[in-house]
Amino acid sequence: MSIQDIRLFGDPVLRTPAAVVTDFDKELRQLVKDLTDTMLDAPGVGLAAPQIGVGLRVFTYWVDDELGHLVNPSLDLSEEEQDGEEGCLSFPGLAFDTPRALRVVAKGQNMHGEPVVLEGSELMARCIQHETDHLDGILFIDRLDREQRKLAMKAIREAEWAGGPTPTVKLSPHATFGKAL
Repeated sequence: MSIQDIRLFGDPVLRTPAAVVTDFDKELRQLVKDLTDTMLDAPGVGLAAPQIGVGLRVFTYWVDDELGHLVNPSLDLSEEEQDGEEGCLSFPGLAFDTPRALRVVAKGQNMHGEPVVLEGSELMARCIQHETDHLDGILFIDRLDREQRKLAMKAIREAEWAGGPTPTVKLSPHATFGKAL
């Protein structure tokens, strides 16, 4: 078991799009194990590789007693949306209502390179979208409307974990301001 440090908001790796996985080897299997161990220890319902400083398109999830991982995900999203409370291990203790597609079909691979299709609704759909956003350098605060984003930034500035100077926040070009994905 190898628990890794979770990168916090302000770390540049969280804003950097992750690379496609091409080597399905023992290093990838160890990464999936490290992600899983770290996620369960946190505890969280999902964790993406950039959150532990690894720039690869891999995430793990633990939703409704289903534990798994997905490599190189691509998503098909429903038009129907849901607003729901969403937090992030890279923003300890903070949660905001965040709009997401109600249902998702994710296609990708497992750690052995075999094709995987993962379908989910509600919390599972939210988790898949959230973790895939991490792989694209998008944070859940980018999905908030302007007013909620202002509140989020205030909470971040006041958070004990933020410690030093407040990082300069560059708005993601993918921000939706509460609009559909």
